[in-house]
Amino acid sequence: MKMSNKAYDILKWIAMYLLPAMGTLYFALASIWGLPYGEQVVGTITALDTFLGVLLGISTARYNRID
Repeated sequence: MKMSNKAYDILKWIAMYLLPAMGTLYFALASIWGLPYGEQVVGTITALDTFLGVLLGISTARYNRID
């Protein structure tokens, strides 16, 4: 899968900062305010983040591969 440097950088920022921050924020607010499905929401965000991280890792490995 080929992507531009800009797309890669945006997805990397999402995977490294946005998704973990969102998961932490929702988990904290769910605990404080009794928001529903705290574990399910955080589990879903974590699963998406892990999947995105694997895709980015594969992309990096292919980019850095010497033929």
